[in-house]
Amino acid sequence: MEQNEKASSSTSNFIATAEDKDIRLDVLLAGRFGELSRSHLQKLIADGLITVNGKQAKANYKTQANDTITVTIPEAKPVEILAENIPLDVLYEDKDIIVINKPRGMVVHPAVGNYQGTLVNALLDHCQDLSGINGEIRPGIVHRLDKDTSGVMVAAKNDHAHLTLAEQIKTRTASRKYLAIVHGNIAEEQGIINAPLGRHSADRKKMAVTFSNSKEAITRFRVIERFINFTLVECKLQTGRTHQIRVHMQYIGHPVVGDPKYGPEKKQFAIKGQALHSAELSLKHPITGEDMLFTAPLPADMTTILNRLQASRRKEI
Repeated sequence: MEQNEKASSSTSNFIATAEDKDIRLDVLLAGRFGELSRSHLQKLIADGLITVNGKQAKANYKTQANDTITVTIPEAKPVEILAENIPLDVLYEDKDIIVINKPRGMVVHPAVGNYQGTLVNALLDHCQDLSGINGEIRPGIVHRLDKDTSGVMVAAKNDHAHLTLAEQIKTRTASRKYLAIVHGNIAEEQGIINAPLGRHSADRKKMAVTFSNSKEAITRFRVIERFINFTLVECKLQTGRTHQIRVHMQYIGHPVVGDPKYGPEKKQFAIKGQALHSAELSLKHPITGEDMLFTAPLPADMTTILNRLQASRRKEI
């Protein structure tokens, strides 16, 4: 089924600050618009759809303070993505956004070898009016969760909402809290993990703490409940890197239970994937500016694990 994109092009403007001085235009924009890839931005620049002070610029232009940068996102092209009647747990929906509780095991967007059964396929059937920012294969998706991470996600129904929400995610105006069951007993009540992340040197499908070709990554955590050999923690992202919580928890010696990439090989619980859940998302509505808070209950598999851990602790007592 062909997605029928009806939205027209959208334009946004912003003024460069003193901190933006001498940063390449494409690098600056990639940092500002998290959902627009650098290569996509370079194409928009080459096509004259991004201007500086009303004039066409090059991708390597060194931005100056007080530059007026105008970004025009053209109408998305029709895409060949199958709309599938897949049930969704919708937490909230209006004409601009939809907030869902993604189940563990669902891939967010189509990719090579996995073009069906994704959240995007389900959204296309449910909404039929998603944004088309950043190419043809991820309509509506502002941020993502790993396949085996469950919980709250927001998707945009138009380009203006998409750009506004992406900016909130980038600047942390939008806030996300996760719950994770991790191995070991964390001694601290709370802490901050400040360790840069980049591609693993030996396995390109994995991330790792590294100071080579890496990006700043900061995770705040707070202990919710301790068990004999496990801990329930709340994690809050100060940056949003791929696999950030999973790698950071492994880095401090407390990998997430069930994690197939970063956890121990021996599995102690019947859970398919990591025991990591996006429990809370707060944001400002992209059109009205209203403060909004969405929560998703802990999934049954994590609840089962916690019940088992709590029962074991009572036996010890």
